[in-house]
Amino acid sequence: MQSILFVCLGNICRSPLADGIANKIAREHDLELHIDSAGTGEWHVGEAPCDNAIKIAAQNGIDISGLRARTLHRHDPDTFTHVVAMDRQNKKDLESLGYENIYLIGDYGGYGGADVPDPYFFDGFSGFEKVYEMLDRTVRDFLKKEGLWS
Repeated sequence: MQSILFVCLGNICRSPLADGIANKIAREHDLELHIDSAGTGEWHVGEAPCDNAIKIAAQNGIDISGLRARTLHRHDPDTFTHVVAMDRQNKKDLESLGYENIYLIGDYGGYGGADVPDPYFFDGFSGFEKVYEMLDRTVRDFLKKEGLWS
């Protein structure tokens, strides 16, 4: 089975949103995908996504409130066929840990390799709206271009 791990820094906003978007698409189109998310840092392990991430997901028909932040696991490289970084620093961190099959989500959806900005640190709720729009577009394009959704 094909599998995707979305990775950001704390696993409380960007990667849970990407996880939720991908899972919604998988359910709607009957795709057999294992989808998860993780963070490179340990600050939020066990926490739910931040309130604004939960709110923007809910406004788009996605419930991510049951997700809990986790860090990368030792077995993740063997478990996931696609590891998707939210920004270039996450990608570098994954490479330094020996991960393979790493993708930068900003390489999809016409964003030209842009980092998905961390909405936790900017623009209040409007930052989450912008990040959601970017992730919705890039995740859809990623799934199609990588042959996970036709």
